[in-house]
Amino acid sequence: MIETLLRPPVEAAEAFADDPAAVLFPDELAVVATASQRRRREFATARGCAHAALARLGLPPAAVRADRMGAPLWPEGVVGSITHCSGYRAAAVAPAGQVAALGLDAEPNRPLRADGLLDYITTEQERARLAVLAGQVPGVCLDKLLFSAKEAVYKAWYPLAGCRLDFRSADLVIDPHQGTFTARLLVPGPPVGGSPLTTLSGRWLAGRGLLVTAVVIGAPGISG
Repeated sequence: MIETLLRPPVEAAEAFADDPAAVLFPDELAVVATASQRRRREFATARGCAHAALARLGLPPAAVRADRMGAPLWPEGVVGSITHCSGYRAAAVAPAGQVAALGLDAEPNRPLRADGLLDYITTEQERARLAVLAGQVPGVCLDKLLFSAKEAVYKAWYPLAGCRLDFRSADLVIDPHQGTFTARLLVPGPPVGGSPLTTLSGRWLAGRGLLVTAVVIGAPGISG
């Protein structure tokens, strides 16, 4: 399903169940050396998606390590993103000369469960827009969609800025009919092509009990 969200030069791979044959590089094994068996299976399958996506770019096999925050460290000349949730793992990659950053997220299409979480991740304006959208997108949990879109925004932001982005530091607008969203940064953005990043645009889809969101930031002079 991910291929409907992304187009060249982005390449992606996905899995709906863990792959017992997934093989990790030693540097990748070190990331989950003390993790639970479930986490190791999840990690291996997601890294397997990353390896497959890199191969679709025509690149040789390479480890995708992790930084101190757990974010993937891609081979030189590559940008990308990895996501995993119950019943789904995926990765997307692109040449760094054509795409500045990628953000990919997937979540079960179920309402946010934690009390107060919606207030924590949203601005007052976002909550007002969600109330207006209620009922316009049957079968889609809009609060979880907004959460996923903000996660995709963060994953695109982080490698460019090198720091965390608070949930309420971006004001997100969902288009329920076009399957798109736009996030306006409420804090100074990192430079892209000499100009500060002010907005990020993405696409979303719902299917197979999942919500999947993606943000592609084009490299300077190339539309994303």
